[in-house]
This record gives sequence, structure tokens and C-alpha cells, in this order.
Amino acid sequence: MPDPERRTRKDAARNRQAVLEAADALFARSESPEDLTMADIAAAAGVGKGTLFRAFGDRAGLLRALYEARLEPVREAAESGPPPLGPAAPPQERVPALLDAVLCFKLDNRRLALALEESGSGGPYQAEHYARWHALLRSVLEQVPGLTEADFAAHALLAATRADLVERLADQEGVPRERLRAQLAAYAARVVAAPSVAFRQD
Repeated sequence: MPDPERRTRKDAARNRQAVLEAADALFARSESPEDLTMADIAAAAGVGKGTLFRAFGDRAGLLRALYEARLEPVREAAESGPPPLGPAAPPQERVPALLDAVLCFKLDNRRLALALEESGSGGPYQAEHYARWHALLRSVLEQVPGLTEADFAAHALLAATRADLVERLADQEGVPRERLRAQLAAYAARVVAAPSVAFRQD
């Protein structure tokens, strides 16, 4: 005899996946992500609005879930992948590689990243993914000889990958992708190569 509770869980998982796929497609095509409503996404997924609110809470919750789903491969590579992104790389190589991964992700997911970071009063800093990246980057920076302000340095470096800054540089100022990557890599390299100069305590 079928288990009603198990079937309900399977239906919920299927609906959740359908919503994420629909939202992913809509955000990829939309020129104005802020104009996309929960009703738009529910219609595209073929579910009721109530299903969205039960599964994700609100629009910001849906954005976070979609962002995390897209970010998962990058996170796995950073936490357990090979060098230069993975943990076996020396910090002088890994710090620029981690920042490059974040920057490329923001460039590839600009509309979604911008919509997520602009939602809520806390900006990007209250997001779970920000706390995770900051903790990872801080732990790597703590391995750099002579760098005594790893916590601040992690915040300062991640600030260069904020979605609003990436959007301004890439879209409004037309800075090419490879130039952005090279500039960030050079900035990160200076921090890890000469921490006593970059973060000197007077």
C-alpha cells in the first residue's frame, strides 16, 4: 500500500525542483529581475503561489535557494577540489583563485546575484553564502605569514566581488571580463605577497 507521507514528500521535492528550474530560466532571460514576481515563477513552474511560499518562505528565500543551487559546484571545488582552488594549494595561489571563482560566478549570474544582494536590509552580508565564503577566505588568509588582519582582509577582498560593483564595472563601464579578472588577481596577489604593507597597523 503506498505511503501517503512518502508520496507527499516526493511531490514536494518535485515541485521544489520545478520551481528552481522555472526561476532559473526566468532570471536568465529577464532584463529586470526585480520585476519578476512569485506569481510569474509559480505560473512558469505550473504550481500554485502557495506552494512557493510553503517551500521558500518568500521571494528572498527563493532567490537564496536558487543562488545556492547554482553555487554548489563552485563551493565543492573550493572546499575539496584540486589546486589552485582546493585546500592543497598554498595560500598565495589559493586566495586569488578563490576570488576569481567568486568573480566569475557573479559575472555568469549577474542578474540573480544582483537581485539577491539587493533584497533585504542586510545586503549581501546577511546571506549564508557570504558568511561561508568569508570564513573560508579568512582561514586561508590566516596561513599567510605576516598578515594579522585576516578577518578584515577577507571582507575587503570579497567587497571587490560585490554584485553591484561587478554590474557597474562590467555593464555600465564596459570593463572586459578578462581585465576584471586580471585586476582582481593582481589586487589579491599584492595582499598576500606584502601583507605588512597592505594591512600595516600604525
